[in-house]
Amino acid sequence: MKTNDVILKTTSHVVFFIIFLFSIHVFLAGHFAPGGGFVGGLLTSSAIVLLLLVYDIKTVQKLLPINYTIMTASGLVLALGTASIGMFMGKPFFKHYFDHFYLPLIGDTELHTAMLFDTGVYLVVVGVTLTIIQSIGGDD
Repeated sequence: MKTNDVILKTTSHVVFFIIFLFSIHVFLAGHFAPGGGFVGGLLTSSAIVLLLLVYDIKTVQKLLPINYTIMTASGLVLALGTASIGMFMGKPFFKHYFDHFYLPLIGDTELHTAMLFDTGVYLVVVGVTLTIIQSIGGDD
């Protein structure tokens, strides 16, 4: 039996982008407010899970051809590499570095090594969550 789910598919596209943009906001605001890589990664995963609920796994894999195990591994390498920068400089593990820079379109901004660490955590959370969900949902 074929179902007519035009409203569900149309609404899910809008809601997907709202959740995804909010996850980017939470990710970027995580240095000065609650949030960061973990919460942003969970929100991104929930946006992709919404697509998995509306469509099937094969359709979502065609839309987003991402190998989530490679995403997890690269996020783990980025997070651990950023955390160990201090050790190579004779400082403690997880030493945080930051400085002020002038960027042409943005102006005076502060760049942190915590941003790189949060990016690694973000990639690990998205990769692990979607690997688990797709492996559970992909049983034949």
